[in-house]
Amino acid sequence: MGLSIIKPDSNINFVGQRKTFMALSLVVMLVCLVSLVMKGGPRYGVDFAGGVMVQVSFDRTVAPEAISASLADAELPGLVVQRIGLAADNEFIIRASLSDANPETMRSSIQRSLATNLADTSFEIQRLEMVGPKVGSDLRSAALEALYYAVLLIAIYISGRFEQRWFIAGIMAAALATALYGLGKLGLSKPYLVVAAMGLTLVLCWRLKLNFALSAVGALIHDVFITVGVFSLLDKEFDLTIVAALLTIVGYSLNDTIIVFDRIRENIRGRTSPTYAQVVNTAVNQTLSRTLLTSGTTLLVILALFVLGGSVIHDFALAMLVGIGVGTYSSIFVASPILLALSPEELPEEVEKKEPSKPKYAEV
Repeated sequence: MGLSIIKPDSNINFVGQRKTFMALSLVVMLVCLVSLVMKGGPRYGVDFAGGVMVQVSFDRTVAPEAISASLADAELPGLVVQRIGLAADNEFIIRASLSDANPETMRSSIQRSLATNLADTSFEIQRLEMVGPKVGSDLRSAALEALYYAVLLIAIYISGRFEQRWFIAGIMAAALATALYGLGKLGLSKPYLVVAAMGLTLVLCWRLKLNFALSAVGALIHDVFITVGVFSLLDKEFDLTIVAALLTIVGYSLNDTIIVFDRIRENIRGRTSPTYAQVVNTAVNQTLSRTLLTSGTTLLVILALFVLGGSVIHDFALAMLVGIGVGTYSSIFVASPILLALSPEELPEEVEKKEPSKPKYAEV
């Protein structure tokens, strides 16, 4: 018998509270949207915005604030000093949004400022990396495309697995590819192109009545958007490690959603209840223990990384904490209610199976 923290025959009324939780999700998404609009989008790191990154090692303990103050003479816009490794290592990453300077000139400027203002401390510049604005823009576009195609492939997979409509899903993919090509010819920039493609994906799922796919995609957009919004609210940098976290979140959230959807499909086939609402509520209750156990153990590991992993993976762990927490919530309170809203109230009448006619034998 498997481990269970909630009785499998529990009957918590999730469906009855769906409007409350959907309203809560909408409020949180609105707050995230306002933050993103007011700040002009996410605060991009060096990977996406372009800039310089310098790793410096000191021979004694130095506070990040002292390093920032010592670099005031270098006039580095968007200066961020971040400790890496253990405190005893005395190693720091210095980031700045300056991207049009010569690397050697930049190295000399930083070295001169540190030597002048931290005269009693020896240091070594271990590496210096620069990312140009064009490279940053290309990376940003590639990251958006990766997220979009992940969501599109998920929509196709869900449609085929749960609704047995592989052909319709293939038509949707072809239509989206054509639409993307046409929008690209109109000169639409990549970020707007991906947003338009995401909107088209949702519209096509709705028009083609791919209810399971639309519910799953809606939940994934909810998870990613809130995670990005939390980073905006906390004024955290958005870089390639956060994109890696978002792709991981998409996969993890989808796994939870598929478990719930699979149970809903089984309950529909078994006709465990006369209405979709009861079927969905029963399925969520039946999978609740598994969802909480999986998410809980995963969150414990990520919490350990967040607390003990150091500043290098601090933001990655934070994104995972937020994303997996929100993803678990969305599997129960977002994906299932969306599916319920798209489905009829009553289950369709069961088609009676005709018994094959028995051969008649002449009486002896």
